[in-house]
Amino acid sequence: MTPSDNKARSRWLAIVGSRIAGSLGAVFGLVLAVRAPDWPVKVLGVAIALSALAVIAIVPASLAHRWRTPPRP
Repeated sequence: MTPSDNKARSRWLAIVGSRIAGSLGAVFGLVLAVRAPDWPVKVLGVAIALSALAVIAIVPASLAHRWRTPPRP
């Protein structure tokens, strides 16, 4: 594999890893919100789930935009 292939693979893994981490965070927040006995912990679980959904939506797109291939002249 060429160095550019290794670079592309590591960037792809970073994007996929951020999606997986966001998904795990959303699941954790939902489990916390459902199983919590009192309302402050439920609110915390909902906040964690919403922030994880924002991570799923924003981080991979910003990484792809940052690492996009420059246009050819």
